[in-house]
Amino acid sequence: MPESRSSGRALVIASVMASTAMIAIEMTIVSTAMPQIATQLGGLNLYSWVFSSFLLAQTAMTVVFGKLADLFGRKPVMLVGIAIFLAGSVLAGFAWSMPAMIAFRLIQGIGAGAIQPVAMTIVGDLYPAHERGKVQGYLASVWAVSAVVGPMVGGLIIRDLSWAWIFWMNVPIGLAAMAGFIAFLHEKPGRQRRSIDITGAALFTVAVAALMIALTDAGASEGERALYACAVCAVASVLFVMQERRAPEPMISFALWGRRPVAATNASTLLTGMVLMGVTTFLPIYVQGVLQRSPVVAGMALTVMMVGWPVGATISARLFRRYNLRSILVVGSVFIPAGGAVFALMGMDSVPVMAASGSLVMGFGMGLAATAALVLIQEIVVAGQRGAATASNLFSRNLGSTLGATLFGAVFNFGLAHAKKIGAVTPDQLRAALDASANKLGSADLGVRLALQQSLHLTFAVVLVVSIAVLLLAMLVPSVAIRRAHEVPTPVAH
Repeated sequence: MPESRSSGRALVIASVMASTAMIAIEMTIVSTAMPQIATQLGGLNLYSWVFSSFLLAQTAMTVVFGKLADLFGRKPVMLVGIAIFLAGSVLAGFAWSMPAMIAFRLIQGIGAGAIQPVAMTIVGDLYPAHERGKVQGYLASVWAVSAVVGPMVGGLIIRDLSWAWIFWMNVPIGLAAMAGFIAFLHEKPGRQRRSIDITGAALFTVAVAALMIALTDAGASEGERALYACAVCAVASVLFVMQERRAPEPMISFALWGRRPVAATNASTLLTGMVLMGVTTFLPIYVQGVLQRSPVVAGMALTVMMVGWPVGATISARLFRRYNLRSILVVGSVFIPAGGAVFALMGMDSVPVMAASGSLVMGFGMGLAATAALVLIQEIVVAGQRGAATASNLFSRNLGSTLGATLFGAVFNFGLAHAKKIGAVTPDQLRAALDASANKLGSADLGVRLALQQSLHLTFAVVLVVSIAVLLLAMLVPSVAIRRAHEVPTPVAH
């Protein structure tokens, strides 16, 4: 391969890694800092919506931006996605309330919905199948570095600067990525014209949003409004199915999803996304509110999950050419409930190392399983369907994260409302329990800690149940062998 082309590919991948880093940081630095942000903005009952709004927008827009990339090219769609993400980041830094934060996080999610799938598509365009494992290792390193640096930087920002810099730090990273794509990514504009299933995307968004509202209201004992939301979800889901069956370019291909390997693998991936979001959202609250440790310690307890993931992914990538993909998927899925059991067993006298060990075990299993799942569904389809199959797996993970943030948020609120032998917990008491500056706890604070412990114990028990379901679904996936032939895609960098 010519040296200039290799250099061009490397510089484009550097830009892909920079854009991916912004999304990776969102998984750790925001989760670590959000308890303190919530204490200043108020509205702790809306805590899970800060994550749900981001993930809802990201999930709904993933397939839409994927189709736009086919129509207008990877480069312009990627640049638009980064610009939207940066706009949301800047606005989030100026948020004056939790509803405003939720709205600006939604804008960030729209940008992420463009960045993530188009980045994966660019890698697929640039590298043949036998070289993608190495590139995936580079991308995994981005997640590992972000996992280590993100929480520590987040803790330092919360301690020494305004929390707004949690979001504003994305700006230089995003601008550097945009400059790299503009300078080094060159592609011939495609002339193919395909319809975009806007109606399907809108109906899907309505259905998932209604489901989120139903779960949130049910957890807050708002039964009547939850019923209305369920009805809207059901109607929108029926209309969505009808639309997808007649759309020339459906948002979701039912023929693809109807195949057992794809259905079982993506169902397992969906539940994995739920588990991941449940842990990343509520583990920092447990470490800070129940164990009364600093945001830095809470971040480190979560960081090891994001370190274990790329380690598992790297090992999986080295094994899948020698071992059955289903076996790797099942073995990885065994580690997920093993880590979930550690969280379910934690108590008020537990140490942060226990939380970190559960994170490490679960993250390692997710890395093994996620990589095997992606390769598996790519290998069972023809080359012309590989993009759709890959998008379906990414879609499943994002949808699982969206539903997980809302479901576990509802469980958390339910647990707070039904804490045994404890009176009503006020928002001010919760803020005090999550305040890292509170060095001494009085008797009232001890009651609040106990309420948090009971609520979070219930939340992690549900996480464990979902983790077991991940393993059961993985066992339903049939065996799939790796194809030895390697297709060389048309490069887009010169």
